[in-house]
Amino acid sequence: MSKIMRALLSVSDKSGIVPFAQGLAGMGVELLSTGGTAKALRDAGLKVIDVGEYTGFPEMLDGRLKTLHPKIHGGLLARRSDSHHMEDIRKHGIGLIDMVVVNLYPFERTVSNPDVKFMDAIENIDIGGPTMLRAASKNFESVSVVCDPADYAAVLEEMKSQGGEVSGKTRLTLARKVFAHTARYDALISDYLEDVTGGQLSSGKTGLAPALTLTYRLASPLRYGENPHQAAGFYEERTDGLSLARARKIQGKEMSFNNYFDTHSAMLLALEFDKTACAIIKHDNPCGAATAGTPAEAYRLALSTDPVSAFGGVLAFNVQVDEETAEEISKLFVEVVIAPSFTGGALGKFSAKPNIRVLELPEMLTRPLKGFDIKRIAGGILTQGWDTLRVDVKSLQAVTKRKPTPEETDALDLAWRVVKHVKSNAIVYALKDRTVGIGIGQTSRVYAARCGAANAMLPLSGSVVASDGFFPFRDGVDEIAKAGVTAVIQPGGSVKDEDVIKACDEHGMAMLLTKARHFKH
Repeated sequence: MSKIMRALLSVSDKSGIVPFAQGLAGMGVELLSTGGTAKALRDAGLKVIDVGEYTGFPEMLDGRLKTLHPKIHGGLLARRSDSHHMEDIRKHGIGLIDMVVVNLYPFERTVSNPDVKFMDAIENIDIGGPTMLRAASKNFESVSVVCDPADYAAVLEEMKSQGGEVSGKTRLTLARKVFAHTARYDALISDYLEDVTGGQLSSGKTGLAPALTLTYRLASPLRYGENPHQAAGFYEERTDGLSLARARKIQGKEMSFNNYFDTHSAMLLALEFDKTACAIIKHDNPCGAATAGTPAEAYRLALSTDPVSAFGGVLAFNVQVDEETAEEISKLFVEVVIAPSFTGGALGKFSAKPNIRVLELPEMLTRPLKGFDIKRIAGGILTQGWDTLRVDVKSLQAVTKRKPTPEETDALDLAWRVVKHVKSNAIVYALKDRTVGIGIGQTSRVYAARCGAANAMLPLSGSVVASDGFFPFRDGVDEIAKAGVTAVIQPGGSVKDEDVIKACDEHGMAMLLTKARHFKH
């Protein structure tokens, strides 16, 4: 280690920079700086040398060119232990720079403005800042680099306790942080340019990018993952689409890994409906969904599907939750309630149950789901578009002798919206305004049909069924017929379609084919 004698400070985010610089100056560190940072330090009474004065070369190109100079980068990159490096430094009159304090132009904040002009975004791409950060980080053996104001206090404290030096361990830690920071910064730029070009940077007929750099920031560490022995965190992506990261937690304990997962699923299911709807999720599967004239009635109908499984579940509404609804919900132990908004009366009712997590997310009603779905596997990731496909059930033609009645069509529409959110193989029994039985995650479709019927808390006679995939054999239809089902909706496409349709005709059922499936794994 060696004492820090000269530091270069050039920051866009000036929070904490003055006291940090004062601390450095108090330990005899010479301060180099640029533009607004230099002014802020001088205004605080600090002695500062302008980079232009130091290099003998003025800032130019409207500030695009400031620090890209051998006297800056030679001072950062020279290895102090290398005699050839030090000879070059002496030969060319380059001084050593022992610390770089830089944070970058606010590109992310700039492009988060939906009205940002393209050239404003381009001018907020930092060039000199990342170059200095990377140069200093490469030479971490000799140079300390600070890119995060949150590190100022700890760096100063270490310097004070070690005679103006920063330990090798700290320098390496700070360097690693820089490379993570600049990697994310570059990825944000790439993502933005991908957006403004309408995806033209992606290649080939698939429309997939040849390389994928994910840019996520830790929003909150979580107590644990799906199980207590698994470490977990919630990382937030930069998106102007629908985001749980922007949900306001009005009350309740901190969200858990499973809470987030189930809340995501409940929200997407509730948003399937144009009518007032309630969705109840348990372990990432629906255990009830319904529509009604009021949120309270929608909740009661959804709960009637499976009140046992709803215990400890997650609820989502696509409308404001009122006092009556909150009073009904408070009779049951639930983990999370999410809605676009809540009345004051509703929040008053929930306050008597402080452990219920109440999340308010107005953008549920205004922002679409963007980006893509990711699944992690050993050695890589699988990506796919979100399953946002909608089918106009009322426009489908029956393939059976009997057409569905208007009431059956309404029930088929509801069932088809719900089955999309049930793990495959999935069967949903429903009436026109609610689910009545759900068969989840079975290894055969006939098992899913039996499971859904066995789990039903209400009579199934007169209900309809939605299947997320085609019936490979007629046995599935025969099974739901035993329960009194009168109509079914399914993708079709099996080599046994004719047998399945014949079975429906034999049972007097109506059948609609969507020609689209909703597998969920």
